[in-house]
Amino acid sequence: MATSSESKLQLVHRHVRAFPDFPKKGILFRDICPILKDPAALTAVTDLFEEHVRKNHPQVDLIVGLDARGFLFGPLLAQRLGVGFVLVRKIGKLPGSTVSVAYDLEYGKAEVEVQEDGVAPGQKVLLIDDLLATGGTLYAACELMKKQQADILGCMVVIELKELNGIDKLKPHQVFSLLQY
Repeated sequence: MATSSESKLQLVHRHVRAFPDFPKKGILFRDICPILKDPAALTAVTDLFEEHVRKNHPQVDLIVGLDARGFLFGPLLAQRLGVGFVLVRKIGKLPGSTVSVAYDLEYGKAEVEVQEDGVAPGQKVLLIDDLLATGGTLYAACELMKKQQADILGCMVVIELKELNGIDKLKPHQVFSLLQY
């Protein structure tokens, strides 16, 4: 099992597969499924996120995971940190009273929501997802947290696709990415 941060990053990197022309021609899809299949790689991801949070955000209250792949990493991290986990889902997927935010996609619009009582005003939150591409969904989730009057400490992703400049959309929020392509 990997021990140093550098060897953990190398292990994670080795477990990301690239699929050219998926889901359409011209796209190079980064697949995290091999990370999930390998216990050491999944542990390395969780370790690296935990190290980052403990070093930079010692006072976090909640990890907020984005639909759907933020649900894979967020609960593991929240459990390690001894904090709660909250879901941000696509519209219509959560029961009870919800708060939502609409946002633009490349070809249309979408909405994300959180349960109204999921985040209390003033709670310190970190948002987590698998991938930062254009930044639309993560930006919408940040706007949702602002609506809830949460204190957004930052965002975390396994992979950032730098050429798409999604990080620009998220300013002034800090974004921590394990891998950049």
